[in-house]
Amino acid sequence: MRLNLAFLALALAGASAFNVPQPIAFRARSAVYSSSPSSIDQRITETLSEVPCFPFGAGEKGRSADDKWLLGGKGANLAEMSSIGLSVPPGFTLTTECCREYCSNWNGELPPSIWSEVTAQLKVVESKMGCEFGSDTNPLLLSVRSGAAISMPGMMDTVLNLGMNDVVVEALSAKTGNARFAWDSYRRFLEMFGNVVLEIPRSEFEEELDNIKFERGYFEDNELQVDDLKTVVSAFKEVYVKNKLAFPDDVNEQLRLAIGAVFGGWNGDRAIKYREVENIRNLLGTAVNVQSMVFGNMGLTSGTGVCFTRDPNNGKNELFGEFLIDAQGEDVVAGIRTPQSISELETAMPEVYQEFKKNTEILEQHYGDMQDIEFTIQEGKLFMLQTRNGKRGGEAAVKMAVDFVEEGLIDKKEAVNKVLPEHLDQLLHPSFSDTESDTYKNAVVASGLPASPGAAVGEICFTNEDVVQKSEKGIPCVLVRDETSPDDVAGMYASEGILTARGGMTSHAAVVARGWGRPCICGCSDIKIDEAAGTLTITKEDGSTVVMKSGDFISLNGNTGEIMAEKIGVSPPAMKGDLEQFMTWVDEIKEIDVLANADTPDDAAEARKNGAVGIGLVRTEHMFFEPERIGQVRQLILSKTEAQTKEALDNLLPYQRSDFEGIFKAMDGYPVTIRLLDPPLHEFLPGVEDEEVLQKLSSQMSMTVPELVEEIKSAAEVNPMLGLRGCRLGITRPEIIEMQVRGIIEAALNAIDDGVDAIPDIMIPLVGKVQEFKDQAKLVRATADRVFEERGKTCKYRVGTMIEIPRAALTAHEIAEEADFFSFGSNDLTQMTFGYSRDDVGTFIPEYKRKGILLDDPFVTVDVEGVGQLIKSTVKNGREVKPELKIGVCGEHGGDPRSVEFFANDAGLSYVSCSPFRVPIARLAAAQSATKK
Repeated sequence: MRLNLAFLALALAGASAFNVPQPIAFRARSAVYSSSPSSIDQRITETLSEVPCFPFGAGEKGRSADDKWLLGGKGANLAEMSSIGLSVPPGFTLTTECCREYCSNWNGELPPSIWSEVTAQLKVVESKMGCEFGSDTNPLLLSVRSGAAISMPGMMDTVLNLGMNDVVVEALSAKTGNARFAWDSYRRFLEMFGNVVLEIPRSEFEEELDNIKFERGYFEDNELQVDDLKTVVSAFKEVYVKNKLAFPDDVNEQLRLAIGAVFGGWNGDRAIKYREVENIRNLLGTAVNVQSMVFGNMGLTSGTGVCFTRDPNNGKNELFGEFLIDAQGEDVVAGIRTPQSISELETAMPEVYQEFKKNTEILEQHYGDMQDIEFTIQEGKLFMLQTRNGKRGGEAAVKMAVDFVEEGLIDKKEAVNKVLPEHLDQLLHPSFSDTESDTYKNAVVASGLPASPGAAVGEICFTNEDVVQKSEKGIPCVLVRDETSPDDVAGMYASEGILTARGGMTSHAAVVARGWGRPCICGCSDIKIDEAAGTLTITKEDGSTVVMKSGDFISLNGNTGEIMAEKIGVSPPAMKGDLEQFMTWVDEIKEIDVLANADTPDDAAEARKNGAVGIGLVRTEHMFFEPERIGQVRQLILSKTEAQTKEALDNLLPYQRSDFEGIFKAMDGYPVTIRLLDPPLHEFLPGVEDEEVLQKLSSQMSMTVPELVEEIKSAAEVNPMLGLRGCRLGITRPEIIEMQVRGIIEAALNAIDDGVDAIPDIMIPLVGKVQEFKDQAKLVRATADRVFEERGKTCKYRVGTMIEIPRAALTAHEIAEEADFFSFGSNDLTQMTFGYSRDDVGTFIPEYKRKGILLDDPFVTVDVEGVGQLIKSTVKNGREVKPELKIGVCGEHGGDPRSVEFFANDAGLSYVSCSPFRVPIARLAAAQSATKK
């Protein structure tokens, strides 16, 4: 079960103190606003206000949940719950603007204007509660909690029971007639305030508490009696003294410091890291909610709990939560006591349960979503302390979206926005059954970059040959390499997953793995591979090592980057039931087509099963890596005579034709965009150290091995990415392009003869000048005409180009006069625009992101300001020449949801294309983009 924000913060260390006047000692925490946004989201600017505090509770009518950018999610929902009449303890919210002001200008002190408003609002709360803050006869206690506009569970700080001191504890004891409750609240406050505000390690308080419980023979906190709790309070005060810190008796000073601590937590390590991981940006800061305390630790008619209105794991329409009798909120998650299921509340407090159940129904109806609720029961009275849209797993997200529509809570457009792309990732790749179990967690030995999602389990193999041989026997394998190259493709394809010690999210291994739906973890620096010895040595976080051998089972979690040194059970994906229904709504709403990058008939069939309406990229070079084909390609490259060249081309043509024919059949009625050969030819050649391959190839080419080695070395290029590839290859070796085009056209005609509606789009890569396109287009059309003449029949086809060079983008109007379509190769366009090598960016991109030089990896999410402007100008200039010009994108960005939104709503593309396994995610992103227009 996911822990709620307010209570989980109590269980985590890392809070800090601030520069405050004497007599309070402190540990300083930096108040520099390190994540100040360069521009604030329009939704925020629309809600900003000069008023620093807004009241809630006791039927208060004011700001609503729509104002979360100003009030934070928690504050906005407290105001909303108040306005619809739920029982909310009164309080007030200091806005996110106050956080920005605090962090950027006041270096650890609240501005006088804000503090003045706090004291004024506090008087209002005192009036509503009929109590006085710090009173020696009728005291009011407060909670101080964070609440950003976007939920950050457990990343921020909370202080409960604020306002306690030696006088107040006696007054609270006399007022309630419950001395145990009063002293229990005091000891809790001392621990929280010391930890959150003054940065005393929580363990120091826990050690003192455990010692006293041991001396008394107690196992649980609620066994402590009044005298025991007084002893605990004294011991906790000594903890302050040992840390050379003074506990502030002045309750106003407590409040001022606590508010500052929560504001300052916005720049704490946990919060910054969470925002980085969750890609949360452009927020002003966190709001702070100051609220009158209600107490669940006042005896057997009191309690506290956390509850979801539906099961967040599977989406079932039933309450899912826990509660504790005679407890405060942190007890639910501290593990000291075992919580009870929420269903047991009906027996323990039937009237409270019925009221709570009614409230959950009201909240679901009001918000149109599953709610995550925090509540407290004080002497039989129910108080609602928090509600927010609950986090959920993939299965639950889809089921709830479908159920909400069928129940009339929301419409289909709202439903598609209830499901996140990562939810589909969870559903459409094999996944580990229970990643929260101790069995799973204890099995994790290292982690790397989660380059391709899914779950892979298999025997460790260090060579392609080993993977292929075992896979032919039905043995699942994981390919483990320092890094991969095109020579590893056979093993990659035959493997269940891939693990590399080097490489980033767009390295060879990552790109190929995503295209094939293979789980992949890259850049794991904690592993050392000794291929000769057949061992994999993993250095664990604690410094110990695990040595695994070839044939040992290993498990990879491509969603998280976690590596397990044993066999972990997985669950297969399925497109059925609620998911199938949900995706029909997605297709009704989206306004941009989603195609797939697929290189084989099997890939194309998988893409169509996942909802692709065509193939946006067939990388023909990927068709050549099978053993019987790679030899012919190598002969083609190294041939010295026309006869050898012709023999190689004649042998390759049937392979090409058969593959294209299979893809046309899989995509019957949908367009298939085929990119002509693109990579430098030398990448197909073997390494000079591969003696077995060299011997075989030398015999094939009638060369000696030394002669062959010299030929291979001479074929290498200094900078292959800018070398002889793409249209340059076609211009210098036209016979290769003629063979490929013949294979395409013959395959299309064969498919048509079989009743298939084949729609070939032939794409010329790496065009920079219109003259290059004209040369290759002329060759394509001439070859097609020869085939038509030979076969006595024709078919429709188009000739277009891949826009991946900035010059092509800048001269799109010229190329559009000749081309039938454009497709952006966004990987190379990004590479050439930035001047970054996508295989090397892993060495500096993390630091660039940490310093804010880059907000995103530009090879993952399209760079809107630079590359995006080239794309937009290309579309504009191309369509000024041909208004109906078909334009899409086939780079890795075609499967990234935020990039899809740009392509659909800003760039005006006709389609996006991505790997077959990301097609549902791109479809969802396209539908969500359409709802934002």
